[in-house]
Amino acid sequence: MTLTCLECKNHVDLSLYPNLVVDQIIECETCGITLMITNIDSAGEVLAEIVDEGK
Repeated sequence: MTLTCLECKNHVDLSLYPNLVVDQIIECETCGITLMITNIDSAGEVLAEIVDEGK
């Protein structure tokens, strides 16, 4: 599964979240922004939206 941070455009390491589900809250390790998973498609692409600006 892959996700690019909406804020800093870096790759988010989804291996830290082995049981990732829609509506789960995760954090970008690079910029600290909080993201909520909005969709996981069958090809493994993950979509998210910003729920809280970074640190």
